[in-house]
Amino acid sequence: MSLKFSPVDVFEARHNAPGADAQAAMLRTIGVSSIEQLIAETVPPAIRLKKPLDLPAALSERAFLAKFKQIASQNQVFKSYIGLGYHDTTLPPVIQRNILENPGWYTAYTPYQAEIAQGRLEALINYQTMAIDLTGLEIANASLLDEGTAAAEAMHMLHSQTKKKGANQYFVSEQVLPQTIDLLRTRATPVGIELVVGDHRQIDLSNEGFFGAMVQYPAADGEVFDYKEFIASAQKNNVFVVMAADLMALTLLTSPGELGADVCVGNSQRFGVPMGYGGPHAGFFTCREQFKRVIPGRLIGQSIDAAGNKAYRMALQTREQHIRREKATSNICTAQVLLSVLAGMYTVYHGPQRLQQFATNTHLLAQTLESGLKKLGVAQVNEHYFDTLNLRLESAELQQALKTEAEAAGINFRYFEEQHVGISLNQNTELHDVADILDVFAKVLGKEADQLAEAVEAAELRVPASLIRSSDYLTHPVFNTHHAEHEMLRYMKQLENKDLSLAHSMIALGSCTMKLNATAEMIPVTWPEIGGLHPFAPREQAKGYEQIFSDLQAWLCEVTGFDAVSLQPNSGAQGEYAGLLAIKGYHDARGDHHRNVALIPASAHGTNPASAVMAGMQVVVVKSTEDGNIDVADLKAKAEQHAANLSCLMVTYPSTHGVYEETIIDICQTIHNHGGRVYMDGANMNAQVGLTSPATIGADVCHLNLHKTFCIPHGGGGPGIGPIGVVADLIPYLPGHAVVPVEGRASGSVSAAPWGSASILPISYAYISMMGGDGLQRATQLAILNANYIKARLEPHYPVLYTGSHGRCAHEMILECRHFKKAGIEVEDIAKRLMDYGFHAPTVSFPVAGTLMIEPTESESKAELDRFCDAMISIRKEIADVESGKADAKENVLKHAPHTAATVLVHDWTRPYSREQAVYPMEYVRANKFWPSVSRIDSAYGDRNLICSCTPIEEYADQQEELVQADKGPSY
Repeated sequence: MSLKFSPVDVFEARHNAPGADAQAAMLRTIGVSSIEQLIAETVPPAIRLKKPLDLPAALSERAFLAKFKQIASQNQVFKSYIGLGYHDTTLPPVIQRNILENPGWYTAYTPYQAEIAQGRLEALINYQTMAIDLTGLEIANASLLDEGTAAAEAMHMLHSQTKKKGANQYFVSEQVLPQTIDLLRTRATPVGIELVVGDHRQIDLSNEGFFGAMVQYPAADGEVFDYKEFIASAQKNNVFVVMAADLMALTLLTSPGELGADVCVGNSQRFGVPMGYGGPHAGFFTCREQFKRVIPGRLIGQSIDAAGNKAYRMALQTREQHIRREKATSNICTAQVLLSVLAGMYTVYHGPQRLQQFATNTHLLAQTLESGLKKLGVAQVNEHYFDTLNLRLESAELQQALKTEAEAAGINFRYFEEQHVGISLNQNTELHDVADILDVFAKVLGKEADQLAEAVEAAELRVPASLIRSSDYLTHPVFNTHHAEHEMLRYMKQLENKDLSLAHSMIALGSCTMKLNATAEMIPVTWPEIGGLHPFAPREQAKGYEQIFSDLQAWLCEVTGFDAVSLQPNSGAQGEYAGLLAIKGYHDARGDHHRNVALIPASAHGTNPASAVMAGMQVVVVKSTEDGNIDVADLKAKAEQHAANLSCLMVTYPSTHGVYEETIIDICQTIHNHGGRVYMDGANMNAQVGLTSPATIGADVCHLNLHKTFCIPHGGGGPGIGPIGVVADLIPYLPGHAVVPVEGRASGSVSAAPWGSASILPISYAYISMMGGDGLQRATQLAILNANYIKARLEPHYPVLYTGSHGRCAHEMILECRHFKKAGIEVEDIAKRLMDYGFHAPTVSFPVAGTLMIEPTESESKAELDRFCDAMISIRKEIADVESGKADAKENVLKHAPHTAATVLVHDWTRPYSREQAVYPMEYVRANKFWPSVSRIDSAYGDRNLICSCTPIEEYADQQEELVQADKGPSY
């Protein structure tokens, strides 16, 4: 027996699912002899890369984790009392293990198909209820990207709602967090809003130019102001008021709603989500009911299903950007779902009493610290505070000496103007931490710190009496039931069981790229070296992150062909916006302020035109031809027509229709010839990596969805990251940051944190490290192979709308379903019926209404592709039965799908098809049945009767009484 050594621990073989035999069989079905032939017939030769990707050799999982541990260990995890919206916290282990580290939660998709997403939707309702209760306002969304972007969304929303003609001024208190002010400036300028920053105690809001105002509660330096008079003045002058608030502080302080605010924004990070060097975290957004139809982002509402049972769904603006496009009020098309779920579960687990005790302990320790500092002769200037002391030192030299001594002790404070030092305590602060802080001050001052025997055990809250909270909150049973770990564990498992994720089956969503999120990629995310850093900690404490950023930027430059990459945008939509701002900055620097026309193909993602409007651009739509490609003649005519004012073209490649358009180089050159720049939407990079690149095609800037092509999980609709790559002359216009300046960047920020969602960048870092250049190229090839295999199998049953010149699709395709309407079958019926087969529907009615867009990704095996194709073919036969009259036009398996256990487990089954056909349509379903937890949901009912918080206690009590009576049985 001849033995041969060969590596076994090869990550690529685990990510790229189809093996050699499966690939050969699939190629035969497609009708080509090799993958090389398929790629040659799919990707235009003019745009192919001339050489392989120059990336480090692929590592095994074991080798990567060992190397990455060394990188992460360069980060120094100090005790950070910097504050400014970021605080140390503890995610309860039961939540960390069973949600954050659980693929049943992190691999699920945005809950467009609500019947198989009831668990996540309930978790989001909990989050919304938490935000509503603590802020005292009527409506909450399911989160925004962070506090800064939430504040910017509030500003835009209120500007669109003001009735004061010509009012374009927005007042912002100088005590708002500095990163938020920076982001507001970025977002205000392009749309003609004038930001007025100043002292809220002195501003005159009677100026007719003001439409809105924003204050921080508690303020950035920790002072707790009573804003009642300020808000009364604003209301008198028809000025909307936004309050940025701290959720933990609101357990003790009067809520913004009770104070009269119109909107409240903030960050839910301190509710159990690690600082993560800045993100990801869920920004919250609550407002008065009058804004419910213009609130940005996702809103989860309660409706009913076909059986009349309560069911949750995304309400109102489910896909606002894709429907309203340039008329959308926001370009935000997602949320921070996974982080919202974590913060909501943290609230469920701890309940109102524990949360208030966390806040109380933090406040009392702050008083203890103030008392100790006073004995040392240190002046504390905040008259009223919650967790933050504002200390005034005698000299800059003393401030520097304190910084040196504190860092030597592993402690970070905030150091700001006029020799002030900020110290923000947190949930994890204990008495010995206070003693350590006092020791640092004592050493610097040359004094002896008193021994602290115990903390202040009881004291009055250091805020005005009128601001002490008296209203109840978190009274719903969900926040008062699951405080024992067993109960919490079972509650989370109960919700998880209602949701379909990649742990169950493939999710073949076109344009969404639901790839394998490998366990080895996920492991470092919860390491303390990754999660424990404050985003404003000194840079020298983050050497590990510095290497991660540097390597990842270099690798993404190699993949895209660009000269630089910014990692700051924390979603694809923010990446779009940042890319457009870079183009705008370039034109403005050349004096071409008039260049504001953005050409956008009719087939583009809906966020494209919405982002363009936010960047102050005028959208001009370019037609598509009948075969789905950009109408080049129309594009050239419009580029010529608008040549003097042309800013850019926004284009997706391959196209949103799933085709490599062969005219793309000519298209880009046309724009350049007329002085414009080309922005490429990177949603479809899964079909480019290693074969072509944005720079090769002719683009100047491109955003990358790391939560798509580069394996960061979708998390049920977030987190995401949307970094942008640019050519050399756009580098100066990449995002900067007010708190952590970036050398050579004068631009403002687009995210609250300097590097956006830094703590999940290790996932993409791991993916590239373990795949290497060759593995990444093969992933793209297999994505194209898998898509064309599905096309070959389904095309005899469902026409494929668009293909390239050789009849090939790219990594995705669009199935024509509109002709089924003649038999009364809608594309939604197919989507719902797929649930009975154990699958999530492909993308429904985008980019073409009445169609399905399918993208399988390279991570799916031939067996799984066949299972999906068999299900689709079986559904086509069910449609044929309706078309022929064999099945009733209304009473059929498609119209009643999905079928729940409760639906079929009835005594009298009266439908004209069997129960077996309803729930076991194919043999494989029997072995691994996923049961939808509700029947088809009535969306219109939910919009007419909007409820976006937990069921009222009264209704809950009524339900409990009904259950009790049912358990007792009939009376005797």
